[in-house]
Amino acid sequence: MFRLLSQETFLLLAVFMALLAYPLEPWLLGQGHGIALAGGVVLVAAIVCASMRVAQHAEFLAEKVGDPYGTMILTLAAVLVEVVILAIMMSNEASKTLVRDTIYSAVMLDINGILGLAALMGGLKHGEQPYNDDSARTYGVMIMTAMGVSMVVPEFIPKEVWRVYSAFTIGAMVVLYALFLRMQVGPHSYFFSYSYPQKRRRNPSDQGPPVNQARSIGILVFGLVVIGALAEVMSKTLDYGLEGSGAPPVLTAIVVAAISAAPEILTALHAALANRMQSVVNIALGASLSTVILTVPVMEAMALYTGQPFQMAMTPVQTVMVFITLIVSAINLNDGETNAIEGMTHFVLFATFIMLAILGL
Repeated sequence: MFRLLSQETFLLLAVFMALLAYPLEPWLLGQGHGIALAGGVVLVAAIVCASMRVAQHAEFLAEKVGDPYGTMILTLAAVLVEVVILAIMMSNEASKTLVRDTIYSAVMLDINGILGLAALMGGLKHGEQPYNDDSARTYGVMIMTAMGVSMVVPEFIPKEVWRVYSAFTIGAMVVLYALFLRMQVGPHSYFFSYSYPQKRRRNPSDQGPPVNQARSIGILVFGLVVIGALAEVMSKTLDYGLEGSGAPPVLTAIVVAAISAAPEILTALHAALANRMQSVVNIALGASLSTVILTVPVMEAMALYTGQPFQMAMTPVQTVMVFITLIVSAINLNDGETNAIEGMTHFVLFATFIMLAILGL
């Protein structure tokens, strides 16, 4: 029992912070913007701690079941984190553009940040890294379709018929994901896997203690609950702390996207350094697709229920950045191998995204 508790130190720390945050919430909000912002930052750190444990248990389950099921578990865990945080923040009357900006930020972080950095580091270590190019093409065309339908076309939809198009968007995303899921785990599952040479087995004494699969699932679910509890207080303190600070409007969205990506970043970098680029492609592109195709219908359903539409249409700058990203990824990921140059092109796009956010664009 002591060993189990010691392994879950980060998660226990997050639980402690959640138990502390609720009684302290009125005090944090009553001591001025600086104290509220500091409290919000501490709670973000606590959420990241919980996310890291979610990541490790999701990674264990991923190794057990293998691709494509493994990375699907990891990406779904990340999307659940994002949906929980977004739903809580929107219920607290956050900005109407938060959902749009979070999805946009998540795509930039996943494709340009995670994939770019992983391909860069993996390329510098291993040179060209192979993967199944069928997966990249499938992910790319579905991401472009999903973002086009849900985040570009709404710019041209009259306000008086937003409910009709919102309902259509929900149906379109559900149908797309149902078909994608059938392909990923059914007759086309080989699109999302790659046969690597068998690794030499390590000495059993070098391996850590075996982890119970049911326990990992339980801790993963519990971690998501803890993240939701922390997000409730974090959303209020962060919003109040940033009020009137002149911070870029997209900053909160970037924070949410980064929190949800925490379970993926270390796993993707570890896979790239281990010369397993297929896992990186599945994580980065799979997370981007899942973010759009699962977050959009949930949040659109919330908008229909409340009668208050969100601003889902991307700005011209966001639209240009998304299409540049998808075009570059389509060119880079068309030959079944990545290298450091391809990684650097994506990472430069990620740096551009950060610069645009700093400039408030």
